Parts: sequence; structure tokens; C-alpha cells
Amino acid sequence: MRQVVDLEGVLISAFVMNLGLALCTLLVLRIVLSWFNLWRFVWNPPLAQFGLLICLVGVYTLIL
Repeated sequence: MRQVVDLEGVLISAFVMNLGLALCTLLVLRIVLSWFNLWRFVWNPPLAQFGLLICLVGVYTLIL
């Protein structure tokens, strides 16, 4: 498990990389859910998106 990623001398925490990956995944999920009009089943979409983001960060932190 990597704690720090070295990008040409700049040390970046692995958590920041996991957060970026989770944001990209959330963007794809938002597009898919809006394409199939599934947001109509959610009471508060911004709160659901934030919850998905937290879950994705946790999953990527555990997996990677």
C-alpha cells in the first residue's frame, strides 16, 4: 500500500489520488443516473451524491 505518490519530486498523499478517482467515478455515475432519470427516486440528490462520494473514497482507500 502506498502512502505517498511521487510526481516529479512533488509528494502527494495517496488519499488525494483516491479522492480524485472517486470524483471521476461520481461524475460518470451522475451522468448515468441522469440519463436513465433515476434521480427522481432520490429525495435530496446533492446529499445522495455526497454520500456516494464518501462511500467511493472509502472503497478506493481500502482497495488501493
